[in-house]
Amino acid sequence: MDSAQKQFDKMTKTPISRLIPKLAIPTVISMLITVLYNMADTYFVSKISLSASAATGILLSLMSMIQAIGFMFGQGAGSNISRLLGAREIEKARTYCSTAYFTSLAVGGMITAVGIVLTEPVMKLLGSTETILPYAVHYGRWILIAAPAMITSFVMNNILRFEGMAKLAMIGIATGGILNVALDPLLIFVFKLGIDGAGIATAASQYIGMTILLTIFLMKKPQSRIAPRYFSPNPKVTADIITVGLPSFARQGLNSVSTMVLNVEAQPYGDACIAAMSIVAKIGMMIFSTSLGIGQGFQPVCSFNYGAKLYERVKQAIKFLWKFATLVIAFIAGACFIFAPKLIALFRTDPQVLEIGSDALRILCVAMLFLPTVMVGNMTFQSTGKSGRAFFLACSQNGLFFIPIVLTLPKFIGVLGIELAHPLGYTISAIISAPMIISFMKTLVKKQSEE
Repeated sequence: MDSAQKQFDKMTKTPISRLIPKLAIPTVISMLITVLYNMADTYFVSKISLSASAATGILLSLMSMIQAIGFMFGQGAGSNISRLLGAREIEKARTYCSTAYFTSLAVGGMITAVGIVLTEPVMKLLGSTETILPYAVHYGRWILIAAPAMITSFVMNNILRFEGMAKLAMIGIATGGILNVALDPLLIFVFKLGIDGAGIATAASQYIGMTILLTIFLMKKPQSRIAPRYFSPNPKVTADIITVGLPSFARQGLNSVSTMVLNVEAQPYGDACIAAMSIVAKIGMMIFSTSLGIGQGFQPVCSFNYGAKLYERVKQAIKFLWKFATLVIAFIAGACFIFAPKLIALFRTDPQVLEIGSDALRILCVAMLFLPTVMVGNMTFQSTGKSGRAFFLACSQNGLFFIPIVLTLPKFIGVLGIELAHPLGYTISAIISAPMIISFMKTLVKKQSEE
């Protein structure tokens, strides 16, 4: 049996209850290690000063935006590739892979070039105060230098996942994350490079991770290929990638915009409030990334079987994902709720930071129970090519609801309004997502009966 047939049988015949967790575990690890890049910087940089700690929170939105572009190209290409492989159109799948890689590499290079020239204005736009700005500029330059590696790593990681090769996808990300954690204290404290050391560690780790992932493709481990001869200038190929990937860009990009808006709204309450909310954002990102990782373990199963017209199996996968993700997130959010003050104290022990951060984290943990429902809707519609519905749900969480809430509530209830903004956004989005998912599962039953 050739590798293509073996992979087809794995994705279409392995029991759902085994296949999704098997693909999800390495994907969750990859997502958590991605968060670890920034959390490690936050932990070690917090030893420098309060303003330096707040600077890593300011840069979280920039990193999220860069990652959003990587997710857009990676998930857009990956979803198309997985459905094409399910339909056994391997050569066409390779065209989507190479086109996504080379286009994203060019975009990353442009971000670096423009960002380096406009570093200071960009840091101010992201919410830097005068005391935070010097640290943000130094750290931000290195993040901008890492943009091409960061974007292409996410592209290759997502394509490998959509082919059902989650373990290989994890290798590059995991190696980079471990290296980042090791380099941070060495460069910050031993070589006395301060916040520049944290930036250099992140940039170096990203480029090493990118090299490892590219090597996997050059060794022809997946069915997809990265080679100039497979690159297509056909606008339809790029349009297919971007259209399907746009919900990912909206989800990650609006997460970046929401962080920026949150930082700006927190400015009147001082650096302590910005630092507290940035710490909460990173802990919340750990929970969010776990949910996202589980969902990304589901995506190749969903898209591959949808491409193979196995609609009943797609429905089974959706139902399993909804239950499994809700249970896992409830456990993690419950633990974070109980230990909220201790988790905040790992980063800063200032009384005001502890007070604001503990309250905000506990409120967020309660709302996180609704997160899997939003994720199920996002992942299902994106994996099946229903880009319009996926885009709407991606926009709802951190855009349509969060931004008006965070711009309005603090005017009436102060800091509590900032603390409530994200939780309310999650809750409203889940209420909208649930009926859309149920309706789609009914259409799958109808499609199966027609086959």
